[in-house]
Amino acid sequence: MSRERSKGIVGIFILVTVLFFIFIMFAFFTIFKLKDADDLGSDLLDSQKKSPIAVITIENEIRESRKVVEQLLIAEEQKDIKAIILRIDSPGGAVAPTQEIYEEVRRIDKIKPIYASFGSVAASGGYYIGAATRKIWASAGTLTGSIGVIMQMADLSELFKFAKFKQETIKAGRYKDIGNPGRPMTDEERAYLTELLAGTHKQFMDDISAVRKDRLTKDIAELAQGQIFHGTEAKAFGLVDEIGGLWEAGRAIHKELKFKGKFGLRYLKPARTKFSLNDLLQEGEDTLSFIRQKVSPASGPAYLYQP
Repeated sequence: MSRERSKGIVGIFILVTVLFFIFIMFAFFTIFKLKDADDLGSDLLDSQKKSPIAVITIENEIRESRKVVEQLLIAEEQKDIKAIILRIDSPGGAVAPTQEIYEEVRRIDKIKPIYASFGSVAASGGYYIGAATRKIWASAGTLTGSIGVIMQMADLSELFKFAKFKQETIKAGRYKDIGNPGRPMTDEERAYLTELLAGTHKQFMDDISAVRKDRLTKDIAELAQGQIFHGTEAKAFGLVDEIGGLWEAGRAIHKELKFKGKFGLRYLKPARTKFSLNDLLQEGEDTLSFIRQKVSPASGPAYLYQP
C-alpha cells in the first residue's frame, strides 16, 4: 500500500470521527433543549390534559355529522369534562348533517353546557350549529350570518346543441329529472324548488329563533336574507353574544363556572377505529360522491356561504 493511499485512509477516518463527535454533540444539545422545552411547557400540557373544558373543532364544509357527533358523545360521557366549546370555522354545508349536529348540541347542552367560538368564518350551516349553543363568541372580523339556503343548477342545453350532444332521459314522475342540464327548467319546476327551499329556510329560522329569539334585536326574517355580517355587526343584531377569540371565551367560561386549577383547553379528536380496506374503499367512494355532487348541476339544497 502506498504512503499516499495510507494518508488518504487516515484522513477519511479522522473526518468520519470528527463528524461522529459533532453528531453526538448535536444530539445531546437537541435533547437538552427539548428537555428544557418540556419542563417549560409541562404546566401548560398538564392544564390541557386535565382541563374540564373540551374543545371540538368543526372546520371546512359540513358534509357529514358522524365525526362531530362522536366527539360530542365522548365529551358527554367523560365525567371530568364539565363544559364544551365548539370551535367553528366553516362556511356551512349540507342541510341534514347540519341539523343532526344542531340536535345533538341542544340535547347535550341540557346535561353539560356547550358554547361556541367562531373562527374566520362561521356562516350559514356553521352559524346554524353555533346557534344551538348557550353562548357565542366571535372575533370582530369573523364572517358570520348568511342565514339562507341555496341550490344551484346549470342549463347546458345550448352547449350540448353546439357540441351535437344528444341526451335521452327516461323517467317516471314529472319532477324526477329536475335540474337536467340538457334542457331549460320549466316555470312549474322552478316554483316547486323555490317552495322546497322556502320550507328548509323556515326550518333554519325557526331553529335559530328557538334559542336566540330573546337576544335578537331585529326580526329573524329580516336577518335571514343571506346577508353576511362581521362579528361586531352580528353582536349588535344579537346573532352572537361576545367579541373575543377562543382563549378569551375559554377563560370566561372557566371563571363563570368557577373551575379550579390552571386554565387550559382540552382538544378532542374523533374516536380511532381500526383501519380496514373497507374504510379505504368507503373513503374513496365518499370522495367521488363529493366530487360528483360538486360538478352535478342538480345538487341538493345546502346551508352554504359562497363568497
